[in-house]
Amino acid sequence: MTSTIVWGTGNVGRAAIRAVEAHPALELTAVIVHDPGKVGRDAGELGGLGHDLGVVATDDAGAVLATRPRAVVYAASGDIRPDGALADITRAIRAGAVVVTPSVYALYDQRNAPPELREPVLSAIADGGGSLFVSGVDPGWGNDVLPLLISGLGTVVDAVRCQEIFDYSTYDQPDSVRYLVGMGQPMDYEPPMIAPTVPAMVWGGQVRLMARGLGVELDEIRETVERRPLDATVRTASMGAFEAGTQGAVRFEVQGVVGGEPLIVVEHVTRIHPSCAPDWPTPPDGAGAHRVIIEGRPRIEVTVEAVDEGGNRSAGGNATAVGRLVGAVDWLLEAEPGLYDALDVPLRPATGRLGRKRP
Repeated sequence: MTSTIVWGTGNVGRAAIRAVEAHPALELTAVIVHDPGKVGRDAGELGGLGHDLGVVATDDAGAVLATRPRAVVYAASGDIRPDGALADITRAIRAGAVVVTPSVYALYDQRNAPPELREPVLSAIADGGGSLFVSGVDPGWGNDVLPLLISGLGTVVDAVRCQEIFDYSTYDQPDSVRYLVGMGQPMDYEPPMIAPTVPAMVWGGQVRLMARGLGVELDEIRETVERRPLDATVRTASMGAFEAGTQGAVRFEVQGVVGGEPLIVVEHVTRIHPSCAPDWPTPPDGAGAHRVIIEGRPRIEVTVEAVDEGGNRSAGGNATAVGRLVGAVDWLLEAEPGLYDALDVPLRPATGRLGRKRP
């Protein structure tokens, strides 16, 4: 059994605890938290399992890493603390661990990551012998391995479009929804997530990965952004009210241009209520989905819907991201120490997990 720790117990960390507990080759040996109120609580409670696991959460990362765990699922957010997340991750790699995480967007396409991010990781790998794989859902499998797999079913491929279409009222992370994405803010507010160059920084790596997998050279990467206000005030169960006239929907594209045309596109359509921007693309049931469209012959369209935690679509997306990462741990342990991306790490069947008792 591979000694595995989960670092962070928010939306992603809860799913990570469940995924590690369910994996037949992994043993959850520690959970690291930042919130003092979670210290001393059982991992089973923090993961929403409904029973104890006998692993008590701690905020002493140094003591945990001193035990030399073989794997770390780093689930702490890097959205508003990228430097802190990178420091934590390199610390774990230097302790000899294989680290999987969705938290450092620029390292999804690790070959083209800025030197100030890539070099500390490579240094930690050289010092400690660990590895790093950064992935998620979108950015992640929804715009790297899935579209590339589906493209192989086509005779002629004219263009590839990856869509995330979500109602964010189910996404229980008000700081991100209100201040990073801008929902509920005045229309003259400038949301950091869609500020110029930011979409390309976060999703441009996915466009480059698809281009590499398809064997094409990009002319450039472009961004487009649209925003819409709410016509009426809406109230959400977890994040309160979003007032009429404030931002209710945002749509952006990160376009990989080939031969002067946008042929590889990552598109996001995000709403705080289905009534906003009804003319924009919608998911089949209004809640949320990831979709890949291969324009060509034949035209292929695949929509993926995932639910978890009582039918929550955002939680389902988080769980698939965690499944991709946790499922990669044993492959990484067998590979040479290194910095890997989605084209290196295969997406494999859930071997040994079919029919296992649900944790």
